Formats: sequence, C-alpha cells, structure tokens
Amino acid sequence: MTARSSIKDPAGFLHEHLSQASPDLLRELMEGFVNTLLSADADRVCGAAYGTRDPDRVTARNGYRHRDLDTRVGTLDVAVPKLREGAYFPDWLLQRRRRAEAALTSVVATCYLLGVSTRRMDKLVQSLGITGLSKSQVSVMARDLDQLVKDFRERPLDTGPYTFLAADALTMRVREGGRVVKVAVMLATGVNADGYREILGVAVSSAESGAGWNSFFKDLVARGLNGVALLTSDAHAGLVEAIGANLPGASWQRCRTHYTVNLMAVCPKHAWGGVKAMLHSVFEQVDPDAVHAQYDKLLDHTAALPEVQAHLDAAREEVLAFTPFPNGLWRQIWSNNPNERLNREIRRRTDVVGIFPDRASLIRLVGAVLAEQNDEWADGRRYLGLEILTKARLTIVPTTSTDQEQEPTTTGALSA
Repeated sequence: MTARSSIKDPAGFLHEHLSQASPDLLRELMEGFVNTLLSADADRVCGAAYGTRDPDRVTARNGYRHRDLDTRVGTLDVAVPKLREGAYFPDWLLQRRRRAEAALTSVVATCYLLGVSTRRMDKLVQSLGITGLSKSQVSVMARDLDQLVKDFRERPLDTGPYTFLAADALTMRVREGGRVVKVAVMLATGVNADGYREILGVAVSSAESGAGWNSFFKDLVARGLNGVALLTSDAHAGLVEAIGANLPGASWQRCRTHYTVNLMAVCPKHAWGGVKAMLHSVFEQVDPDAVHAQYDKLLDHTAALPEVQAHLDAAREEVLAFTPFPNGLWRQIWSNNPNERLNREIRRRTDVVGIFPDRASLIRLVGAVLAEQNDEWADGRRYLGLEILTKARLTIVPTTSTDQEQEPTTTGALSA
C-alpha cells in the first residue's frame, strides 16, 4: 500500500504536520505560496506565461523587486515581478509597504501599554520572525489607544457625589522644540457614591502651577464633579489655591507622605527616627481627642529642635484636617497618600520609555494605564463602606452666606 493511499484524511494530515512544524517552515510555505500567486498574476498582465513565446504577449518580465510583508507567521520576502513596459504592483501590497496585520498591531499596542520599551519590543517581534519595528512604527500602532484614552478622559462624572478626593502630580520628560523639557502630569482619584475608587481625570501641564491646577479642576467640575468633602494633596501653593477656587466646600488634608518628606528636610539626621515614629503614631489614634493629644506630645518631644517644632506647629491644621470625619477612614486612606501606589504603577510603565517624543505619546500611555486601573477598581472590592460614606457626608454643614446661594462646606473648609 502506498503512502498516498494510506492517508484517509489528507486535510487532517496536512493540518497535523503544519501545527507541529517550526515557524521557519510555515513562513517558507507561505512565502512560496504568495510569490507563486504574484507570478501567475504577472503572467496575466503580460498576456503569456513566463519564458514562453506567444503572439498575444504585450510585455515581458524584467526581474523582481523585493518587499517585506508582515504576517502572523513572520516577515515574508515577497518577490514582486517587474515589467519592461508598464508597471505591476498589486493593490493589496501597495497599501502599506510594511503592512502589519491587526493581530500584530494589537500585540505591539498591548506591549506599549504594559510598559515594554521599544528596544524590547523590537527583540520580541524579531523572535516572532519579523524583521523588526522602528520607534515610529510602534508609535503609529499605539495610536489605536488614542480613542480609548480620549473617551476615558472626557467621560461624564455621573457616579457622584465624590466625597473624598486625592490629587497629585508626576514629573515626566518630553521632547519639545528640539530640547528635553519637564512637564507635570496631574491626576485625581476619588471615592464615588457606591464606595468604589475611581480615576477622575488626568492632564499634562507645562508646570505644576496654579493656572494648570485651576484648569484641571475646572474641567473636573464641568464634567460633573460634586459633593467633595475632603481632598488630600501635597502643599503646593498653586494646587491649594485651585482647590479653594473650584471646590469651596471641601476641606484640605495635607498628604502625610509628602509632609513627612518636608519635615525630614528640616530635622537633624540623628533625631529623625524618633520624630518620624511619633508623627506616625498621631495617625494611629482612635478618636480626635487622642489625635490632638498625641500631636501635643510630638510638639513637646521636639522642644529641643526649634525648627522642627515650628514646622509641626505651623502645619497642624493641615495635617489633622481629617479628624472631623469618621475614624474608620483614618487608617484606610487619609493617614497616607491614596495615590502613592498608583503613582508607582505609572512610574513602572513610564520609566522604560524615559523621554517621550511628545505630549500626545505621554498622555496616551499614562491615560491607557489609568483606564486599565480604573476598570480593575470597578470590578474589585468596594473601597469604603456605604455606612462610613453616609457618616462622612453628615459632617458637611451649609455656610451662612446671605449675599449668594449657599454652598456646602465642612469644618476647616478652604475659602476661595
């Protein structure tokens, strides 16, 4: 019995062997198939088969031009026939000289989102049998993320009230005008009416200035931000002023992480361990009276360090602004910066890029990372219980202004 007659299912036999074949074999088979089709199509245009004399022939072959074609099985070396008279180039290959299939584009865009550097992506695609991708090609493919990021940044904030907010800024480097400059990436997160964390906005500004923060908060309010009772951030003057101007009913809590760094700058190194431990103990108390009593002990402890004591005394109201709110919140969020972990994740993704080619590419990557994180929060556990949120909202009391419509405010609220 011959081998041919022993094969009962030729299609299954071919599929089995192809599935076990190496990528090189699959690539060679596909390359031969494509080149055979191109040769047959060129014969049709010439009016006669290659190497034959025929009175119906209208032109003749004149060598080949080689083009790369990216496919799922790798980069194919496509030999496009040239003609002595006229031109031959198939439309499907002319559309893009280095044509990437949708699957490849998706892989590259996903790698970009995950923070893989262009050099690493180049090695990755080469391992898949593709000759390589330039930085410009990666950027073009990554633009598929633009619509996702745009929709995320412009969506209405309709799941409020957002009782608690946290705002922060990260410094990134971009190329502008032939030089590398630093820009500020401003972001805000909040806790919505259902107790879930939500990323509310992200924007890029030339500097972390009052004008930049003011524009940022105006956009959030225009999109529906409301009901803010407490906002945590660092003590940047422009940020604090923008909070007062756009969220007049909100109390401002100075971020513990940032304040600890500020205090360390004025504290002698030999005394820092004890001061830091006592500062942390302030946020571990069970009620407002205990918090203030522990803060008084901290001031007494630093009596021999006048500069440190003055720093602590001046920042008291800012550092302890959380005390009117339910103590169930203290350890969970407001004893530390709620955005610190998120900032580390952003840095992890952006550090491999280093210097961004422009602001659009920066907002594309950061925005996509934040959209991804926002989806994870929405599908995860509730961040704050509804009972705690209800108690926190009861802390808000109306102002007694007679000249304008009353605005909600809280104890220690900022004034515009």
